Amino acid sequence: MRLLTNLLQDKLAVLSLAVIGLILAAGAMAPVFAPHDPNAVNMDLRYAGASWHYLLGNDHLGRCILSRLIYGIRPSVLGVLAALFVSVALGAFLGLVAGYFKGKTDAVIMRVCDIMLSFPGYVMTLAIVGILGVGLGNILLAFMLLKWAWFARIIRASVLQAAEADYIKFARITGVPSITILLRHVVPVVSADIAVVASSSFGSMILQLSGFSFLGLGVQAPNAEWGMMLNEARDVMFSRPELMLAPGLAIVLTVSAVNFMSDALQTALDPTLSKTNRKFREQASLPVKLRGKEVA
Repeated sequence: MRLLTNLLQDKLAVLSLAVIGLILAAGAMAPVFAPHDPNAVNMDLRYAGASWHYLLGNDHLGRCILSRLIYGIRPSVLGVLAALFVSVALGAFLGLVAGYFKGKTDAVIMRVCDIMLSFPGYVMTLAIVGILGVGLGNILLAFMLLKWAWFARIIRASVLQAAEADYIKFARITGVPSITILLRHVVPVVSADIAVVASSSFGSMILQLSGFSFLGLGVQAPNAEWGMMLNEARDVMFSRPELMLAPGLAIVLTVSAVNFMSDALQTALDPTLSKTNRKFREQASLPVKLRGKEVA
């Protein structure tokens, strides 16, 4: 409840949350919001400009750009969100087990994490796509196989700190089962950290998927996806730059809202961050003395 109260006091956080909610709702109910079939080809409307029937115009095949933009939310945002959920769930489970039980369990899990994190994420994703083939499913599978190790390591650090609390030590001494301690005492403490880590990774995963689709390794035609729309419009980027504007702005808006929301979560969990930032801004606005002279 306190977290929600702190978030509601931040206007930027409320705006970011509203934007994210609207995007998710539009993607989930794409047939309701989209005015046309996103894959309907009409060569008579090839490169047609904006009109009342096609608010954002038409692409090189006469397809409705607005409809494709709305349907593109599903792979670009909802698909990434599903992969993120699986990665966080697996990473959180292994991080909880490693941080709480420690010993050999911790050593084995962390060594596996070290192996997974020793390879660059983009290189491993390309390797998985090269083995399994291009497509949205393989990109999301690569995300799930690679991202969990990073989540597990960060969550383990939070669990190690939480497990040293006196009330958790007392629960252990009194014979409370470990599963009960984890669910009732440890998980509520580290859940906020899990939310921050997940939200900070959400934006980067959206960018990665769009980048792979732009390179032709992700979503394949004729399916709508923001990176794929950028790829289709790059041949006419100088003659008709507006075709790249809609998907580009959609990516920027979504990633910015997610990043602002992640920052707001961190500030809401640690209110001293907002005080520190405000103090820093106040100090930065004061005049600075340099060699006996006052410089504004």
